[in-house]
Amino acid sequence: MPPKRTTAKGYERAHQLRKEPTPAETKLWGRLRGKKLNGISFRRQHAIGNYVVDFCSLKKKLVIELDGSQHIDQAEYDTIRTEFLHAQGYRVLRIWNSDVESDVEGVMLAITRALEEG
Repeated sequence: MPPKRTTAKGYERAHQLRKEPTPAETKLWGRLRGKKLNGISFRRQHAIGNYVVDFCSLKKKLVIELDGSQHIDQAEYDTIRTEFLHAQGYRVLRIWNSDVESDVEGVMLAITRALEEG
């Protein structure tokens, strides 16, 4: 049996976060769910290790993280988190919530480019 990708606590945290999405997460999920982007499947609030990522394409090993203003003050934490995800084989695309709200088409183009690179 393959090793678990997270702990019971990680699965529970992911479940809770799926119940309380931010407006930007809701908007982007509407564009990603159901393989709407080039037939690529995404998961939302996906637990990996001790972290829960906003969106993840397992097939393409791409994590999409939506960042709000709180991420300005937690740059060191985000760097450690990103390094862990890289060590697990994932590429990480960070997008500002405000970009999702103001330019979702530009965000979708950036995601498409990241998918093509992987």
